[in-house]
Amino acid sequence: MVGVMAPQEALRIAEGKGLDLIEIAPEAKPPTCKIMDFGKYKYEQKKKAQEARKNQTVIVVKEIQLRPRTEQHDLDVKLRAARRFLEDGSKAKFNMRFKGREMAHQELGMNMLLKVIELFKEIAIVEVPPKREGKQIFLQLAPEPVWLKAIQKEQKEKKSSQTQMTTEEAEQVAAAE
Repeated sequence: MVGVMAPQEALRIAEGKGLDLIEIAPEAKPPTCKIMDFGKYKYEQKKKAQEARKNQTVIVVKEIQLRPRTEQHDLDVKLRAARRFLEDGSKAKFNMRFKGREMAHQELGMNMLLKVIELFKEIAIVEVPPKREGKQIFLQLAPEPVWLKAIQKEQKEKKSSQTQMTTEEAEQVAAAE
């Protein structure tokens, strides 16, 4: 805090220190300025923005297409894929499409989506309940946060144990030579 002074004097002080004089609030009476290294300031702002982007998580919505006539085995395959999506932290969107005469039996599709909800009730939360839109019914599931953390912790431990095993194997091979 230097106080109120003439602009030329402030500029002389800044140049004497090898820094820049930056106008912070030009509309204020008197205008407010700051003495600092502007290049360093811009660099720090850029690093903060990069760090913020790095820490932010991108939520991906994976879509799974269903039909009312989808057989049990095909449904099981799609549900395994949905579980994998949820384990990865993505959301799963189920899209039930109807064609022609299937429109007369939309309750079959609704029952199938309710069955999906029942199967995923412990590992996912229903973000968007089954909703009709024209010739389709949508359902969106998001991973249960507690379950997701447990799964990710388990995967991390599994990965670290595999890394340890490969390190030990490499040491055994080196010792054998």
